[in-house]
Amino acid sequence: MANALTDFAEKGMIFFRELHRDWKVTALRSSIDRLLYQMVLPYLSIYTLALGATHTQLGLVNFIGMAVAGFISPFNGWLIDRIGTKAIYLIGIALLALSFLTYGVAQSWPIIIFALMAYWIGFTMSMHGCAVICGNSLNRHQRATAMSCCETLAIGLMGMMGPMLGAFLVTAFGGVNTSGIRPLFFIALAGTVGTFFLVKTQISNHRWGDSAASKPNFFAGIGHVFRQGRNLKRWLIVSSITYLPQGMVIPFTQVFAREAKGANEFVLGAMVTGFALTPLFLGIPLGRLSDCIGRKKVLYMVAPLFWASNLLLVWAPNSFFLIVSGVLLGFLSINLVITGAMTFEMVPPEQMGRWMGITRFCRMLLAAAAAYWAGTLMDTIGQQYVFLFVIALDILIRIPLLISTPETLAPRTSAKKPAV
Repeated sequence: MANALTDFAEKGMIFFRELHRDWKVTALRSSIDRLLYQMVLPYLSIYTLALGATHTQLGLVNFIGMAVAGFISPFNGWLIDRIGTKAIYLIGIALLALSFLTYGVAQSWPIIIFALMAYWIGFTMSMHGCAVICGNSLNRHQRATAMSCCETLAIGLMGMMGPMLGAFLVTAFGGVNTSGIRPLFFIALAGTVGTFFLVKTQISNHRWGDSAASKPNFFAGIGHVFRQGRNLKRWLIVSSITYLPQGMVIPFTQVFAREAKGANEFVLGAMVTGFALTPLFLGIPLGRLSDCIGRKKVLYMVAPLFWASNLLLVWAPNSFFLIVSGVLLGFLSINLVITGAMTFEMVPPEQMGRWMGITRFCRMLLAAAAAYWAGTLMDTIGQQYVFLFVIALDILIRIPLLISTPETLAPRTSAKKPAV
């Protein structure tokens, strides 16, 4: 047993040493960012409602922020292909800092529109830079494992610590109200400024692919990506529906748990902690499994667990089941990581920035529309239907399209066919 553990540790160290330095710095920055975001996440929507918004207005706030970010996403990709990743990355982090500052000084809910616009644009730009580094600095047979390592540290370990820290801070500052929540945003602001200087001083200006291949005409560049084949168009739908819970589930889960189930700050924090536990313990094994047996098989495995999370949230008779629902919701993170690995593998490196921009454009716009519609549903038909509708979309549209999409992971033993 001891020899097996030693061998495992040695292989892990070798694997880590082989990874690109820029990826390592990006993984560290992502982990700090996740700690800060998970600290405030349980209270974002509750804070907006406490400033006077209705559920529909909460949906509108998320719609505007995500839609604006979606519209600029293709231009991010084009700019990355033209001028490099680092500048876009830094601008994104600066906008995240601006978002936390705006949240902290807000005195009414309309101000949150600007906070969320800054957040989603900053999130999109920073994650775009992160995704290009991740997609190009890792090879196919280490990609899902490395991405899962990052997610385990970020969404897992840091994501577990963040909500616990947030719950204790909110209690210390006065409870689940504007006065108790507001200081968290200034703490997040300080941490985000720190990550800005981390990226500025430690990330290189390395470029991948042939920068000359990036076309000066934006629309010509987009068209060039789509000439890769019809699978890209199908994959846009799969990727967008996979991301849809970011607009339709995540902003409303804590609101539903508090208003419909009576959850307090510790239950809310425990739900988000549970969300982090799943990638912490299962992110690396499932990522490694997808590197061995293929992406699609693992995606089929985790889909029913995400459905169970939504069903359990709606049915939960007590706080224990709310927390279990949060644990199962963590499979959404694993789903997104493995879907992201497939996304990276569909285009050559010189088109990665544009392809990431196209996918984020589609994902953000669909999630934005879903956020507004979810808020309207909560104010009219019933809160539980938001979570049931997400399941129906997944079963009826995403899974059938995923079945018809070719696997992107080539077997290790396969050899390239000679040119003819």
